[in-house]
Amino acid sequence: MTRYIGIDVGTSMVKAAAFDPQGRTLAVESRPVGLTIRGGFVEQDMDEVYGAVCEVLAALGSDGIAFAGLTGQGDGVWLVDAAGRPVRTAISWMDGRAHELVDAWLASGVFGAVYRRTGSAMFPGCPGPVLAWLDRHDPASLDAATTALYCKDMVFQRLTGVRATDVSDASMPFLDPMTRMYSSDVVAALGLGHRASLLAPVSDPVATAELPSGVRISNGPYDLPASALGAGVTRPGDGLLIVGTCLAALVATEQLDLDGEPAGLHISTDRPGHWLRAMPAMVGTAALDWILTTTGVRHAEVDALLAATAPGANGVRVLPYFAPSGERAPFVEPRLRAELTGVSLETTPADLIRAVCEGIGFAARHCLEAAGLTGTLALCGGGTRSPAWMRLFADVLGRPVRIVEGEVGARGAVLAAAQRFGAELDTAAWTAPTTVVEPDPERAVFYAKAYEDHLARLAAARTHARA
Repeated sequence: MTRYIGIDVGTSMVKAAAFDPQGRTLAVESRPVGLTIRGGFVEQDMDEVYGAVCEVLAALGSDGIAFAGLTGQGDGVWLVDAAGRPVRTAISWMDGRAHELVDAWLASGVFGAVYRRTGSAMFPGCPGPVLAWLDRHDPASLDAATTALYCKDMVFQRLTGVRATDVSDASMPFLDPMTRMYSSDVVAALGLGHRASLLAPVSDPVATAELPSGVRISNGPYDLPASALGAGVTRPGDGLLIVGTCLAALVATEQLDLDGEPAGLHISTDRPGHWLRAMPAMVGTAALDWILTTTGVRHAEVDALLAATAPGANGVRVLPYFAPSGERAPFVEPRLRAELTGVSLETTPADLIRAVCEGIGFAARHCLEAAGLTGTLALCGGGTRSPAWMRLFADVLGRPVRIVEGEVGARGAVLAAAQRFGAELDTAAWTAPTTVVEPDPERAVFYAKAYEDHLARLAAARTHARA
């Protein structure tokens, strides 16, 4: 049987999925990978990540594979030598060490100037600030490196020997979205002109090569645009919300609007003149994981607890900004932190869990509105495994949501590879939703008012974070 392989190198899990020609999932292999978190530093072992990729590919086997597509987490800095070997541990997109640089660039105007040129609002864990921090505090690592890669690019080079990135990963923060090449002005503005040779060549269209088994493989796009492809979000105005470790809102657009508050990014796609307006908030399911760990509640209990509490969580409210590096979308506040209010001795674990789920829903609505959602909305990611939470999302967002389950990023990587290799696949069949969840009218009205309260509390919290 002909098979298509999608590889998705996530932040906490590496997966490879095999699909048949109709897009049905035949098999999925996964391996967890760790994060080292200390004092705002968030790092990953590149050898562990690469080893996990090799394991999931080996477990699927190579028989009958037409081709493979590779995707993975974006941002961060993955420094390698000429052979593609790590010169230090990878710095994750979740890392916060460069927040003082971002603060300084915000104050000096550099931050805004870069956004006006690239459509990408920097945050502490993106390559510009991280490379600038390393240049100041760990120049020896940069001196020892040949390339500062993104995650999937590190894997691609180790698998094939090819040194390359693609326009989607390069969108943050050095790519000129009109020329689809690095902006030397932006590199210089961040004080990295002398490190420009570390940037991997931008392959447009995405790079291809062969695995040792002889299977063809394409490199990219990274996980956000790959998931948009996998969910069928390509028509201008349509959107995708990824309810994963990162809460990412994406809306397809043919307009490059660089006015307004610098936040989020414009992700270049394989189609010139077509972008994904992205608002990737820092924390999604990670916030729910935190409250579950804190309360000792298991994931399997979430649906029942949501059903046991009324909208509004008995007055408990959460601003869900738990990341050590603050927030990056739909605004940038490196010092913003989560807030939990309205708690009393009568508060139950169910109240706390519902409040966190509602807070994440409000953050999602904020991101989608800022991204310009006007069409249909698809949801994917680990959070979609909770039917009760998906109903809550539909109510909070006040619109129907198309639930697209399964390995959506891996599916999108295959569809991107199919375009690159000239293979004809039925994209409608590959991207069909599992179900559509309609909002409850009364709860939607309740949450519309609660959302306004969320925005007011957020405005106060942002003011406090800057004090």
